[in-house]
Amino acid sequence: MDNQRFILFIALSLIILMLWTAWEKEQQAAAPTTASALPTPANGANVPAAPSTEAAKPTQTTPALRGQALVRGQRVVVLTDLLRAEIDTTGADLRVLELRAYPVSLGQPGKPFRLLDDENTESFVAQTGLLAQDVALPNHNVSFTAESNHYELSQGVNQLEVRLHWNGPEGLRVTKRYVFHRNDYKVDVHHDISNGGRKARDVFQYAQLRRHYIDPGVSLTALPTYTGGVIYTNEKKYEKIDFDSMLKKKLERAADGGWVAMIQHYFVGAWLPAPEGRHQFYTDTAESRNFIIGYKTLAPVTVAPGQKATLSTSLYAGPKDQDRLKKAATGLELTVDYGFLDIIASPLFWTMAWLHDAVGNWGWSIILLTILIKLVFYPLSVASYRSMAHMKKMQPRLQALKERFGDDKQKLNAAMMELYKTEKINPLGGCLPILIQIPVFIALYWVLLESVELRQAPWALWIKDLAEPDPYFVLPVLMGASMLAQQFLNPQPLDDLQKKIMYALPVIFTFMFLWFPSGLVLYWVVQNLLSIAQQWQINRAVEGKK
Repeated sequence: MDNQRFILFIALSLIILMLWTAWEKEQQAAAPTTASALPTPANGANVPAAPSTEAAKPTQTTPALRGQALVRGQRVVVLTDLLRAEIDTTGADLRVLELRAYPVSLGQPGKPFRLLDDENTESFVAQTGLLAQDVALPNHNVSFTAESNHYELSQGVNQLEVRLHWNGPEGLRVTKRYVFHRNDYKVDVHHDISNGGRKARDVFQYAQLRRHYIDPGVSLTALPTYTGGVIYTNEKKYEKIDFDSMLKKKLERAADGGWVAMIQHYFVGAWLPAPEGRHQFYTDTAESRNFIIGYKTLAPVTVAPGQKATLSTSLYAGPKDQDRLKKAATGLELTVDYGFLDIIASPLFWTMAWLHDAVGNWGWSIILLTILIKLVFYPLSVASYRSMAHMKKMQPRLQALKERFGDDKQKLNAAMMELYKTEKINPLGGCLPILIQIPVFIALYWVLLESVELRQAPWALWIKDLAEPDPYFVLPVLMGASMLAQQFLNPQPLDDLQKKIMYALPVIFTFMFLWFPSGLVLYWVVQNLLSIAQQWQINRAVEGKK
């Protein structure tokens, strides 16, 4: 196998990988969504069952579902420096959460992105409640009473508390408190329980995320990123629980610590229980592709007659900003999903972030990072390009051998190997350096695709958003032209079919990159230009030798 075949193999492998990813998404979109494939609704209310107070029996989980629609009550609007939230008096659910620092698009700077929303076709809400085995406690289906319908974080104040109340039977009263913090996407949720009755109560807490989701299928304008459930436990660490898995089988798992989340491109909603407690993680599904993932506590809090107690949890709902995620909970930064190359991708992101701090522009930091990667791999690149330069120098002699032996490939290959041996050329000399660099290139691809920091980040001139495609297709065309220039600098395949495929690749990649984020295309353009400069300089040096 010569260099041309190896390069062709790598290029085709990348194309096949992208097509395979697109096919997988299409298969997921075609998954059955009829009622027969889903659990049959019954007279439950997607409320978890109260766990047994016996430690050896933590097996009860969510019952079958009944009401599918979210019941709307009165709304409590909360405004902080980063968030605009709406809490519904039904269940005191967090139904709407807008991220004020993240506009929907550059063309709508005054319209914040809605992470949680109960009115959109893809509804996404955060629910909590209390459980007990012998008495009805407030869950996300009961009505609360709000003290006010509007709250706003004042200047100079670091937190804002919102209270909603529920009065139950046998002297039980619950106050549900949301505590919002300045410059924070983490919201604390407390249930204050007052037992005015004559009997002690064992109380459990649950928190869950409910999302309606239909896979959009394959799209030329959107690269595939994961949307679905995630759990993190001390035992198994980070695990994806995708929607198809929820359809096939309910999750029932007890674990110490951890958290549960729904993630999507750039953003995450995650319930963060107390790290020292033991919890049961669960999933459930409903008709019309409504998916639920959550947790409930397994150790009860006993509230004696005449006494009070508080059960607490926290919700992080915001961007996948790695600094904020690390502060919020252990392992939450893993929701920035770099895949199996995380060990390479994370240092690349740290380097790019450090460069951004120095130059103040993500576009220039991408360019500088590309140059640094080139410098790191310079010795390997030189070896590869020198091998290609020697092969290119031998091109006339190789062509003469082809004309001499015609279609007798066995004799042609033997003559070529003899020529390589005489001239002390290793035809595979350029393969290993390229192979070693491929994981770095793929890891950087995921860094640029997953980093919320690049969302709506400008570079220069017409590039106003590095996370969106180039509106005028300038960068993709430059990328294709640079690929074509590399073809002329490299030795040409002797086989006519290979030659045609090699010259077709720049056209194919240009077409594919038309819809890639401009930050990714910028990286490829700079990478190609640096490679052209290196190859041209080495070709001149090799051709100048006798």
